[in-house]
Amino acid sequence: QTQLTESGGGSVQAGGSLRLSCATCGFQFSTFSMSWVRQVPGKGLEWVSSLNPGGDSTGYADSVKGRFTISRDNAKSKLYLQMNTLKSEDTAIYYCATGWSSFGGWGQGTQVTVSS
Repeated sequence: QTQLTESGGGSVQAGGSLRLSCATCGFQFSTFSMSWVRQVPGKGLEWVSSLNPGGDSTGYADSVKGRFTISRDNAKSKLYLQMNTLKSEDTAIYYCATGWSSFGGWGQGTQVTVSS
C-alpha cells in the first residue's frame, strides 16, 4: 500500500527557511517522478515542484523558482523540499505526491505558516 508522510512544516518569519521531508513506502520510489503541491485553505491546489526518478530533471512554479529546491534520496525513499526566503504567500498545506503532471498517491500534508 502506497504511503507518503510529510514532515518539517511549521511557523517561520518571512525570509526564513524550512526543509520539508516526505517519507514513502509501498511502491518503488526510485522509478517514480515525485512532486510537491500546496493548497491554501479555500483555494485550489498549486503545483510547486517536480523531480524525475533520477533526480536530474526538475521543474518549479514561477512563484518559487530560485527560492525552493526539490531533491530526493532514492536509497531512503525520501523526497525533500528546501524552502528559502519564505514569503507570506507561501503559507499553505504542502503535500508530496507521486507523478509529475498528474498525481497518484498523496500524503496527509504538512502546514507551513509564514508570518510577515
